[in-house]
Parts: sequence; structure tokens; C-alpha cells
Amino acid sequence: MLLHIVARGRIGRGPEADLVDRYLGRIAWPTRVTELPDRGGRVPPIEGQTRRVLLDEKGEALPSLAFAERLGRWRDDGVREARFELGAADGFDDAARGEADLLLSFGRATWPHLLARAMLAEQLFRATSILANHPYHREG
Repeated sequence: MLLHIVARGRIGRGPEADLVDRYLGRIAWPTRVTELPDRGGRVPPIEGQTRRVLLDEKGEALPSLAFAERLGRWRDDGVREARFELGAADGFDDAARGEADLLLSFGRATWPHLLARAMLAEQLFRATSILANHPYHREG
């Protein structure tokens, strides 16, 4: 299953970009990052068997194990792409939220876009590690 991050805004070069690259480079599953301008731009078409996940302050704050289980279930059900969308500064409207398969939150705090992308990359690595029984993740 392809793990596809579609993000508004360009990350450029810097420590946040290095973190994203580091975590995505560790993932054994295929990954892709599509960057779009803050407004407009061409969103890649959504093909069949795609699950859309919007990073949204109104979303679920899933524990890492639950997030991994959700990805594993989608993979096992034949989903071809899990698309993770990071919106522009104003986030997503109600219509976009209604079309998503999952609204995901990294807690009640507001995170800078670049850190949210790095945190997503780490959680994707953590989830795939959990599913592969790799010792990276430790439950307290």
C-alpha cells in the first residue's frame, strides 16, 4: 500500500525536511510526497481503493497502536493508497472533512505545518514498524 503525503506549502530544505526524509526513508512500504502551493495547484487524482486521511484539529487523536491497526486493516483489505492530506493555514472546510475516511489529530495543540509533516512521517514509520513487529515502538 502506498503511503502518500499531500501537503499544502513547500517544506524547502532545513531540519524539518531532514526529519521527514529520515523517517520516510526508513519505511519499507512505498511512499510519496506531493507538495502543492498554499492555494490552487494540481491535486493528484484519487484512484479506486484510496483512503483519505485529513490532518485536522477536529480529528481523532489515535494512539500509535490504533493508528497502526487501522493502516494494517486497510492494507489487508486491499487498499492501494492511504493519502494523508495537510491543508493550508486555514485547514479544511466541512465539505472536505465530510469526504475523508479519517480525520486525524496530533492532539489539541496547534502545530506548525512543517512539524506536523515531520510528526506524520514519524508516525507512519512507527505504524509500519509495529506492523512488522520491529522493536522501534515500545508501549509504556
